[in-house]
Amino acid sequence: MKKWKRFAALAAAVLLLALFCLPMVFALAGIRTGEFYQGLFQASFFGALFAAVMGYAIWMIYRLLNRKSREKEGENMIKNVIFDVGRVLVAFDWEEYLRGFGFSEEKYEKIAEATFMSPVWPERDRGLYDEEEYIRQFTALAPEYAEDIRRVVQGSTKTIRPYSYAETWVRYLKEQGYRLYILSNYSDYMLKGTMEKLTFLKYMDGIIFSCKVKELKPEAGIYKTLLEKYGLKPEESVFVDDMEENCDSARKLGIHAVCFRDFKQAAADLEKLGVK
Repeated sequence: MKKWKRFAALAAAVLLLALFCLPMVFALAGIRTGEFYQGLFQASFFGALFAAVMGYAIWMIYRLLNRKSREKEGENMIKNVIFDVGRVLVAFDWEEYLRGFGFSEEKYEKIAEATFMSPVWPERDRGLYDEEEYIRQFTALAPEYAEDIRRVVQGSTKTIRPYSYAETWVRYLKEQGYRLYILSNYSDYMLKGTMEKLTFLKYMDGIIFSCKVKELKPEAGIYKTLLEKYGLKPEESVFVDDMEENCDSARKLGIHAVCFRDFKQAAADLEKLGVK
C-alpha cells in the first residue's frame, strides 16, 4: 500500500511539472512559424523551475517529518508483553474450592481467614520456608481446625484452572513478533502441583516466579529482577496484572501497565498501546 502511495505521489508530481512545461513547449514550437513568444517561454520556464524546486522541497520536508514520526513510534513501540498468571491466564477459584468441603458458614469463614485470606498466603509465594512451615503458620491462625486447614492447603492446587483463551492469546502475540514474559507471585508448592496446567509457559521468553527469586509484587525488586535478567527496556514493555497496586509499581519503573478485568478489556487496552 505504501509503495502505491509513493508511486501515485510521484506520478502527480511529474504531471504537475509537465503542465508547467507545456506552455514552454508551445513557445518553442512557434520558432518554426515565426511566432516564438519569448515572454511565454520565460514564464513557463521559470514556472517549471519553481515547480521542480517546490516539489523537491516538499519531498524533503515529508521525508524529514516521516523519519521523525518513525523514530518516535520506535521509541514508544511495545516489544515485550509481561503477564501475571493468577486471574489473568488462569482462574484462582479458592472460594468454590473451599465451598466444596461442605463446611458450615462459620467454619468456612474461619478457615478462609486462616488460609487464602490470611497474610501468610502471599508470604508463602515468597518461598522463604518449606511447605510444612507454611502449614504450621496457617494452622496457628485457627488451631481448632488444624486438620481441616491441612487438607485445604494440601489440595489447594485444585483452585487453579487455565482460562480457555490463555494459550491462544499468548501464542497469537508470539506469532506477531512480541517477546513474552511471566512475572507472577506463585508458591513453590502450587507451582509443582500445577505446572502441567500452565501450557502457555512454552511460549515465554523469560519467566520470573516469586518463589524462585524470593521477592514479591508489588515490591520494586521483583520488577527490576525481570528487567535486568532479560535486558528489557521499561518503555518497550507492558505488564498485564489483575491488581492495580501491582500495575502502579510497574508504572513507577517506567513500564506500561494494563489492569486486567477480563480478556476483551485487556486486549482493547493493549491495542491502545499498539499491541495488536
